[in-house]
Amino acid sequence: MSLDRLRELSRAGKLAENYTEVAPLLAGLDDTGLRRAGMLLSKVDASGVDGPRVTVAVVGSSALQPIEAPLAAQLARHGFVPDVRLGGYGQYGMELRDPGNPLWDVEPDLTVCVLDADEVFDHLPTPWTVDDVRAALDDHFAQVESLVAGYRGDHVGALVLTTPPLPRHWAAQVVDLRGRAELGIAWRGFESRLLGLGVEHTGVFVVDLNPLVGEHGPLRDHRLAAYTSVRFTDPVLTALSREVGHIARALRGKTSKVLVLDLDNTTWGGVLVEEGPLGVTTGEGPVGEAFTAVQKAAKQLAAQGALLAVCSKNDEDKVREAFRDNPDLTLREDDLVALVANWGAKPDNLRQIAEQLNLGVDSLVFVDDSPSERGLVAANLPGVPVIAVEAGEPALHLHRLLADGWFTTQRVTDEDRARGERYRTERKRLEFKERADSLGDYLAQLGTEVELFVPGPGEVGRIAQITQRTNQFNLTTVRLDVAAVAAALADPGRGVLGVRCADRFGDHGVVGAVFTSTEPDGARRVDNFLLSCRVLARGVEDAVLRELVLAARDAGATELRAAYRPTAKNGAVAGFYAKGGFSLVAEDGGAREFAHDLAEAPAEVPHVAVRAATTV
Repeated sequence: MSLDRLRELSRAGKLAENYTEVAPLLAGLDDTGLRRAGMLLSKVDASGVDGPRVTVAVVGSSALQPIEAPLAAQLARHGFVPDVRLGGYGQYGMELRDPGNPLWDVEPDLTVCVLDADEVFDHLPTPWTVDDVRAALDDHFAQVESLVAGYRGDHVGALVLTTPPLPRHWAAQVVDLRGRAELGIAWRGFESRLLGLGVEHTGVFVVDLNPLVGEHGPLRDHRLAAYTSVRFTDPVLTALSREVGHIARALRGKTSKVLVLDLDNTTWGGVLVEEGPLGVTTGEGPVGEAFTAVQKAAKQLAAQGALLAVCSKNDEDKVREAFRDNPDLTLREDDLVALVANWGAKPDNLRQIAEQLNLGVDSLVFVDDSPSERGLVAANLPGVPVIAVEAGEPALHLHRLLADGWFTTQRVTDEDRARGERYRTERKRLEFKERADSLGDYLAQLGTEVELFVPGPGEVGRIAQITQRTNQFNLTTVRLDVAAVAAALADPGRGVLGVRCADRFGDHGVVGAVFTSTEPDGARRVDNFLLSCRVLARGVEDAVLRELVLAARDAGATELRAAYRPTAKNGAVAGFYAKGGFSLVAEDGGAREFAHDLAEAPAEVPHVAVRAATTV
């Protein structure tokens, strides 16, 4: 049905004007359906579509035309308008070195460089030895390393490399088992060095193809490779496209934040109201171990920043009893930031979870075994990814849970690791707020402290993450990666400040960022101001703005300028600068320019103590 609708729009030439329908239509398609949909989407002129465009250049040493359709589909399913550009056959070295190449007519958000083993072996003499391969790998790595450095110097977009798995037909040409082992060691050392490039260089990411081949192989169709120079099978390129789609999602700040688990036959086996809190299946035994694997994976994701929640049609007291008393459960209630168990509609309960956490509902990922419940969520909350698991196949639950990288991020920070605990602490704040006589009393007793600081190397990743993930209090919504934040810090004409916050209940960590610059006429500009939604409405934003005005005045700036750029999610802050004493100087289609003459700073916020860096 979804594919039929896409075909209908394509035949009528209306895909571009109805592009908002595309992502929901793709949500339920399997890989075959996505490939077919991608064939339609790849024909659409991205420049004529209204939506967030992502340009991806694909280069490599083999023919890569088959990646175009699945890559377009993967980008589209995440809500992007795909613009996929393919490099020439075997020309990636020249293309990556030449910033004037026609492939870069539009600066790509991502460049994907797909490496393969034949390039190494095709340059060897016949016969060759393992020592020849070892030397060739050293040379090849030096070339790739040089290409990476050159590309990062010429382009602002991210670079994605792949490791090249070693095909058996090359290893099998070494008949000496010891020599074959030495070849494997040399090859894996080369792949390890490639993976290291993703650690050493900001803006460079390396996808290890070996796990993808193991899951989706075979690596190649030998007839296709011989006759067309396509050295990767469709399933492997489709799996790579899925990985690239999630990298693009992470770069654009669309990393999901909350894993919401159904319980019966999803997180544990059996139905709670029938089996009782101690009777649900988990723990030992093949079926129980399958459910335990899901719980362990959820806990593993939570340790790296994903928030865990439960949305279940059940009696809440029975659910809490199971989490408290069932000795075989790996997950406990303390691992959760929200628990909603009742007999209401799951779309409503998911909205309740998002509201409790002060997050957009599109921050959630929902896992359920019931087709009807999944259908209701998909129909009512199309922005929520829905992971389908089957009650009768718990062995596949772990695979389904991890098939997509919904929580993929550029870098896991200390803030990520502490996120779950901070949300659990937030519940204590809410309880304290409910007991307070008034909002004023609550704020006065909360003891909010704010620190403005210049980020060090260890904090750059978190600052970049804030620009990518913050949507509500984000005045211009300019997304920056780690390399862009580092460049701003190194630029003497620009300023970068982090915002830390704490109160009587604990440390919120780094919750905001401010980017400034100095203009030719002596004015200072706030290029962007961002603040996590979890500290809004406490006066933090007003206290920071006051410090920015005072710092500009102390620095002798002629005025402080700032802009607001509207998005679908930041409408609540459209009047922020005006409320802070700025004058509106220009407006165009909702975008607004403001200026502050620095004669009088905004009022002090009495319940917020501020400590500012001397270089504000």
